[in-house]
Amino acid sequence: MVGRMRAWQRGWHERSKIERVELQSVAIWHAVPWLLYLSWGSLPLGLSLAPDLPAQVLGWAIIVTAAGQCVQLNRSVRRALNHYLRRAPYPARDLAVSRCLMVVTLGLALALQAVDGVEQGLIGLPVAFLVVPHFEALAFALPLRSFFVRFALVEAAVVAGFTAVGVRDERLLGIAVLVAFGAGVALLGTRCGAWTLAVMWEADRAREVESRLAVAEERLRFGRDLHDVMGRNLAVIALKSELAAQLARRGRPEAVDQMVEVQRIAQQSQREIRDVVRGYREADLGVELAGAQGVLEAAGITCRVTGEPAGLPAAVQSALGWVVREGTTNVLRHGDAQHCSITVSVTEGRTTLTIENDGVPEARAAAGGTGLNGLRERLAAVDGTLEHAADGGLFRLTARVPMPDGTRRAEDAEDAVPAGAPEAKVS
Repeated sequence: MVGRMRAWQRGWHERSKIERVELQSVAIWHAVPWLLYLSWGSLPLGLSLAPDLPAQVLGWAIIVTAAGQCVQLNRSVRRALNHYLRRAPYPARDLAVSRCLMVVTLGLALALQAVDGVEQGLIGLPVAFLVVPHFEALAFALPLRSFFVRFALVEAAVVAGFTAVGVRDERLLGIAVLVAFGAGVALLGTRCGAWTLAVMWEADRAREVESRLAVAEERLRFGRDLHDVMGRNLAVIALKSELAAQLARRGRPEAVDQMVEVQRIAQQSQREIRDVVRGYREADLGVELAGAQGVLEAAGITCRVTGEPAGLPAAVQSALGWVVREGTTNVLRHGDAQHCSITVSVTEGRTTLTIENDGVPEARAAAGGTGLNGLRERLAAVDGTLEHAADGGLFRLTARVPMPDGTRRAEDAEDAVPAGAPEAKVS
């Protein structure tokens, strides 16, 4: 039992916020019919039944059949919701079973009224409940116009049936009003929550699309830079190679000069490609921070960047730039973050980069991943370290890189110059 509880708790924490909201909503939609069953159906009807045998048989048959309506709704509410969210086909079979159960219970209620088996005026509230399970399923499965058409047909059938068994005047009006009230409760209690879930899932999908577009834009930028570097050089190489081939066919010695020029351009292109790749792999930390903030805010995550990376050595910026990239990717892909903060600080000859965000389950945060292991390897190349921790719903990624000795000595020299000391003259 304890193991099951822990597994359930672990599964709950691993869900995203929208999945938790959907699970809570489904649990409420399962529970509400049973609450109405007790308060509107079984208790009022059971306490107001006449003592004679026909009334008792019909009354308890209604109570049992109404419980079957609730069971059928619990079985079908998830499929009906999935249809509303466009995950599953129309649940025709579930609705047919629900409709049959409603017809049976309403028929039993008419028979109970015909034998005068319930106290005067107390049949209305149980009848109002008898339409709730079916209309709750209809509220998920049908458009509003079709829902109101079905409601009008059921309302007309109920009014006609009770008129046929002798109910007149204000009692008949009261039954009609209570049936309309029950259908309204079913509609508002389900459709509003389902609409909210649909909007939340649509926003979540839009956020994922924005994240993918940001990644695609970065790839396009890299492809554009590569095209700009290589396009002209390849065209020149092709032209000079063709010229060299023609000169070689004629036995002209200038063909050698053209091929030497082709070799030179090819070597130059190779160097330029290295520069482009190095610029991509060893990007400026300030550029990476600005890009991370833009991508996160485009995905609907509030991002705050503090600290000034200017002046850091290229190796340090390259290593921390990769931390920013991987950390931003983790924020986008894992969990359901709403806020993120990135801080860069330089103290005591050491640069510290901290990325902190909410919305990551502690179980997933504790597990780490291959991305973090790759970052540790990159940081190890510059004697850096990487730590991650989850605390109070927050996930914190901390990278520390020591400053190179030359930079550290320069800082120490600046600190060692006493205040007011004359500056050294450079000849």
